[in-house]
Amino acid sequence: MLFFVFSTLLQLYLSIRQSLSVRRHRAFVPDDFNHQISLDEHQKAADYTLAKQRLLRYEILFQAALLLIWTLGGGLNLIASLSAKWFAYAPMTQGVVMLGLFALTNSLLSLPFALYRTFKLEQSFGFNRNTLGQFLNDTLKTTAVVALISVPVLYVLIYLMGSMGTNWWLWVWMVWVGLSLGLLWAYPKWIAPLFNQFTPIPEGDLKQRIEALLTRTGFASNGLFVVDGSKRSGHSNAYFTGFGKQKRIVFYDTLLTELNDKEVEAVLAHELGHFKHGHITQQISIQFVLGLAVLWILSQLLNLPEFGFFNQLGVHYPSHAMALLLFMLILPVFTFPFSPLASLMSRRNEYQADRFAAQHSQAADLISALTKLYRSNASTLTPDAWHSRFYASHPNANERIAALKQAGKH
Repeated sequence: MLFFVFSTLLQLYLSIRQSLSVRRHRAFVPDDFNHQISLDEHQKAADYTLAKQRLLRYEILFQAALLLIWTLGGGLNLIASLSAKWFAYAPMTQGVVMLGLFALTNSLLSLPFALYRTFKLEQSFGFNRNTLGQFLNDTLKTTAVVALISVPVLYVLIYLMGSMGTNWWLWVWMVWVGLSLGLLWAYPKWIAPLFNQFTPIPEGDLKQRIEALLTRTGFASNGLFVVDGSKRSGHSNAYFTGFGKQKRIVFYDTLLTELNDKEVEAVLAHELGHFKHGHITQQISIQFVLGLAVLWILSQLLNLPEFGFFNQLGVHYPSHAMALLLFMLILPVFTFPFSPLASLMSRRNEYQADRFAAQHSQAADLISALTKLYRSNASTLTPDAWHSRFYASHPNANERIAALKQAGKH
């Protein structure tokens, strides 16, 4: 309970700090950007950030209350008793149904926040291009895909936990690793096209420039694609997806309309920097190692006498499925205070990728591209330092531009 209170209050404190910092600097544009970003654009970014932080604070409180209801409030006992009643002679099915009831109920309870974020907050700042029909269609398709993948996997995991003795955690980890790598391989070809249309980048100067960059850096992909991100949002992005021979480079259509060819090349060079420095492999490897440690810790908790792990959280229906669910619920409470470590590593990787981009394109083009993206995405230029330490996967705008200017001199 102490960790729960501390984690919740810490999240609220950081959100308030972020709002105070943004509000304090709302009246003027930082010096490094006052020639590229107008005061109106800067204030729109400030107001957008303040609106997101207000919503976030409500979500933090809601999720904290929901966690208490699920555990000490008896919510998990209720769905466990229902699944036991419906499938009294099928213990594994009881567990899968219980996890499904939890996921469905949790999603429905969180749906108002998703609707408000899309059709009120994003809409009011001109970013939303979604429709209610498309939103609901996406939700149903996501639910179907998750169910199709997770149901058989849950059966396997519950079986392994009950059949592999004290080393079950190692077997579960191997299944999780295999599933994760399989999804990385399958996502671009089989899953992503269910939600978006991916078209090959058209012939022309931009494609030739990109192919020349790929040749210079020795990167092989399974294609260059444009995704119709504009049908849902006005935000812009570019990313790598896939694994092995299924690697793809994907540009949002909004990005290609906002940036010129040199700026697109610089953004891609940054993304290639992540690949060339092994950041993606490092992140996956760290996730796998941490996953192994987490599963081992869970195995030790299950060895507590007289179901102590369950009783301390108010749960009276101990099972392997319940252990997975409880651990998934409480893990963020204990891990959030350590978020600065992950954020620090991510920001270090961003600096490395920026330096790679400065070597294989022009630093000035990446600076120009980033400035346009800060403006078009209404990204705050004045974040709070402590909020950034916990949440920011990228350096703040001033630090990043300053580092790129320095890299451009070499």
